[in-house]
Amino acid sequence: MIHPDRTGSAPSPAAHADFEARLGEFRGLVAPLLRGTDPDRQPRRYLYDLVDDHLARAGKGLRPALCIATCRAFGGSTETVLPVAAALEMLHNAFLVHDDIEDGSEFRRNRPAMYLEQGIPLAINAGDAMQASSIRLARQSAERLGPAGSRRMLDEFDHLLMESLEGQALEIGWVRDNNCQVDADDYLRMTLKKTCWYSFIHPCRIGAVVSRPDDRASLERFDRFGYFLGLAFQIQDDILNLAGETRTYGKEIGGDLWEGKRTLILIDVFSKADRFESERLRAILAKPRAARVTREIEWMSATIRKYGSLDHARRVAQQFAAAAAGELEAAYAGARDGHDKDFVRDLVRYVVGRRV
Repeated sequence: MIHPDRTGSAPSPAAHADFEARLGEFRGLVAPLLRGTDPDRQPRRYLYDLVDDHLARAGKGLRPALCIATCRAFGGSTETVLPVAAALEMLHNAFLVHDDIEDGSEFRRNRPAMYLEQGIPLAINAGDAMQASSIRLARQSAERLGPAGSRRMLDEFDHLLMESLEGQALEIGWVRDNNCQVDADDYLRMTLKKTCWYSFIHPCRIGAVVSRPDDRASLERFDRFGYFLGLAFQIQDDILNLAGETRTYGKEIGGDLWEGKRTLILIDVFSKADRFESERLRAILAKPRAARVTREIEWMSATIRKYGSLDHARRVAQQFAAAAAGELEAAYAGARDGHDKDFVRDLVRYVVGRRV
């Protein structure tokens, strides 16, 4: 496990609010493209209305914002990058619909998950439609880049898809097999695949390709920055799942325990628990979600508090955020100073300071 040696710091409330406002500006740029992907055709009731409703539950829009900011920081055109930035947001929403089904999650953005409102078959199909729409959007940017730039950008998109699916397979497989031997290194590898590539590394890399389609400079300079930032983001998300507020978090508090997810928090508990506690944890996790009862989840939560595992996760998230900050200048060498590069810099503090 990597342990960066610097600590990060959370933004002040005013800085946090300012960053949220800038995120809203980026969301406003991609929103018309997301709304414009649904053709004026049927079936509205069984497909396109479901997609529209899900997209109306606006998320933060971190992925398109990072892609746009990176492209513009390197001198690229907003108009050219917008379609692929919207594609990243569309794909993210497709993943969420499918993830909720696979995990048995009950809430998404303060409402019942789509599959609970519409049924599993229609929800799966709507998620598939959003994934298809994301590819169509990405092609719109690719068509403006010329043959070489187009191939590079679509290669990035292809790699993003496969890494994300592989990471999701690992997480689901560990739950299915009740694998309680998952360690911190396993968690980091899974998070690299499931979160870091599609949420942070590839938005940077794609933004850079769109800004300079014929520049053959290595895109690997973004990998360490995006890896550290993605780890900080995911660990903070795991913390919020257990310690956040339903009103602001938008998902079920404690959902990771009900779903049996192998988080850094749970891994830390297993490393510290005595034999009786470890056996009870394994027994609870061996049950399907529907068979678990509230008192078992409460006991798991109490055991997490007993061993200080949330505080451990907070420290690690801060360390990875600090490591990302240390990689920023190398990743963005040659980028112009200004609003967009400042946004990326502030994003590093935001990911561990957010409460939602």
